[in-house]
Amino acid sequence: MLEVDALSSRYGRITALDSVNLRVDRGELVALVGANGAGKSTLLRALSGVQPTAAGSVRFEGADVTRASARARVRMGIVQVPEGRQVFGPLTVEDNLMLGAYVRPPAEIAGALEQVYALFPVLASKRRDAAGTLSGGQQQMLAMGRALMARPKLLLLDEPSMGLAPRLVAEIFATIRSLKDAATTILLVDQNARAALSVADRAYVLEVGRIALSGSGTELLDNPAVQQAYLGL
Repeated sequence: MLEVDALSSRYGRITALDSVNLRVDRGELVALVGANGAGKSTLLRALSGVQPTAAGSVRFEGADVTRASARARVRMGIVQVPEGRQVFGPLTVEDNLMLGAYVRPPAEIAGALEQVYALFPVLASKRRDAAGTLSGGQQQMLAMGRALMARPKLLLLDEPSMGLAPRLVAEIFATIRSLKDAATTILLVDQNARAALSVADRAYVLEVGRIALSGSGTELLDNPAVQQAYLGL
């Protein structure tokens, strides 16, 4: 579904991504792990079209989307859940979800809302509340629900467990597993490397803007270098 070939990106003179190659097949959950500052979020932003690229290419479902706008990529089915939730605090929960549905035909929106509420029942009970009054975990559910309203073919998840208590982290990863079981194609970035690798079909390790290792989630969990650097073993 997604093919990234020699992708590079810079912030001024600083190279954030250096000739990155990766792929995501249809129905896969692929994890991207690495230290802070390795370029993980930059890569997701480049894939969603909000971070300029300096070289290389991105192909989605066989089409070259390297120069496509972020808006066009959403319409193609590339949808990102940003780091830090980024919900619209003064708006209600339901209004936030509706913002994710702008690419959907009006006749589909009511059904899409019910699907999100079935996945996240707490959002249904708080649909009239301001998003800013939700807990961090609830806001993460809202950010994920908003992305699902856009009917993603490829879901980009950027640090979904950041800042959450362990119980809420478990809930978020249970939801990610259920999305995977429903054949949603996912590219996941998370600092919780153990949880990310445990749920991944395949994974990549990003170091200073370059892919350092790749393999199945299980292979990287068992890799001594990964265990020492990212799993605290």
